[in-house]
Amino acid sequence: MAHTAHSDHFANFAEFYPYYLEEHRNLVSRRLHFIGSLGVIGCIATGIATGDWLWLPVAVVCGYGFAWVGHFFFEKNRPATFRHPLYSLMGDWVMFKDICVGKISL
Repeated sequence: MAHTAHSDHFANFAEFYPYYLEEHRNLVSRRLHFIGSLGVIGCIATGIATGDWLWLPVAVVCGYGFAWVGHFFFEKNRPATFRHPLYSLMGDWVMFKDICVGKISL
């Protein structure tokens, strides 16, 4: 798997996000992340609408499942989730927003 040179320590999310984007250069991987994030929103909305909280673990599997397929099969790298779980989760949603507003292409 390809590895990008980086520090294992980031002082804040602003330092981490450029690294996060570097790990998501592949278009298919970004699309899979986007689909997974939409799936998370859908699962949470379904759980709220139905009162069936079993949709919450489905949301987690959906989000990480799509993202990890993108990393392992298209990016050929290891998800940042394993080393930087909170920043990685934040990165997923900032990238989702950046895609929605057209800052990052799909």
